[in-house]
Amino acid sequence: MYASANVIAHPHAELPVPNGDFYDIKGMLTGDERAILEKVRTFNDTKVAPIINDYWVRDAFPFELIEPLKTLDIGRLGIARGGRPLLTGLMAMEFMRTDPSFATFYGVHTGLAMGSIALLGSDEQKAKWLPPMERFEIIGCFGLTEPLVGSGTGGGLLTTAKRDGDSWILNGEKKWIGNATWCDISIIWARDVDDNQVKGFIVENKTTPGFRVEKIENKMALKVVQNGHIIMENCRVPEANRLQNANTFRDTALVLRETRSGVGWAATGIQMGAFELAVRYAQTRLQFGKPIGAFQMMQDLIARMLANLTASQAMMYRLAEIEEAGKLTDQEASLAKAFTTQRMRETVAWARELHGANGILVDSNIGRLFADAEAIYSYEGTFQMQNLIVAKAATGLSAFV
Repeated sequence: MYASANVIAHPHAELPVPNGDFYDIKGMLTGDERAILEKVRTFNDTKVAPIINDYWVRDAFPFELIEPLKTLDIGRLGIARGGRPLLTGLMAMEFMRTDPSFATFYGVHTGLAMGSIALLGSDEQKAKWLPPMERFEIIGCFGLTEPLVGSGTGGGLLTTAKRDGDSWILNGEKKWIGNATWCDISIIWARDVDDNQVKGFIVENKTTPGFRVEKIENKMALKVVQNGHIIMENCRVPEANRLQNANTFRDTALVLRETRSGVGWAATGIQMGAFELAVRYAQTRLQFGKPIGAFQMMQDLIARMLANLTASQAMMYRLAEIEEAGKLTDQEASLAKAFTTQRMRETVAWARELHGANGILVDSNIGRLFADAEAIYSYEGTFQMQNLIVAKAATGLSAFV
């Protein structure tokens, strides 16, 4: 996937290529699906990997990747079009294996933005918005989190919507919204002041007066993702752009349930990238006359990383089966998100440890994955919130106020 920094080439017998799919999960795909997955891996290895460190350091988005991304013809494969969960999950894992920031851009657009329209829009809205979005001609974002409201969005949204004839007036703020600084449309969630219920709106960013976005600066993670602080002051949105089947927060939660499983795949993908980088480094970095991968303590780290990664892949494989059967619940998605992100933190930390001082360099790639993992750990619901959802299902007792 990458060349490691400051590594002395190992002169001895050829060693195996690092294998981050130890149980051959991709072997459960059909031949056509494996071909799609291989296209995604090739795109990431040949297009994303060579340039992404420079963009990460500069806190900039690689717009040059949009055109080659279009040629993959994969925007039609997500939840917006009923794609097979195992394939879409493994695709997310492949994107994350290379770069969590570009993968997050892809996931926000195809999962959260397109998914909101696909799951909650009218037939007319689906016909208007989804085809150009799946071709990446129109890019979307998802505005739920607010400056003062994160985990409590279910009952505490401060952004308001007021019906005014054939339109709605939106007022409020959204924060940490990926793609927001440059995308074309925003899915905005607001509380209807008349019935106090959460509703969803398709806001056309560039043509809606009173809608503005400020870029969030000085992040330590997901620096390529352009996160925005959205401010809405008397934004008028036509009734035609209200998601017709989004009438309570339960509807919003339906989208989050689907995409939360995607975060599980994302956390697994970061582990995959970190593990493969660590193995390659251990094979080629020489100390005391031999590769560090030949030392017992380094082998212990590698085995523990592989166990975390493989356990996460196996959990996500089963979750994909449940989702394909139409039986996915909030608690199952939450358990997967909590478990895989916790294991991810361990895995990237061990991979950075194995790299020694080189592990803090962006050029070594592991430093970037290590930093980005912190954002994945928190977004789409914190570890603690996921555990409360799981424990409520297990005990029948709610810890929520």
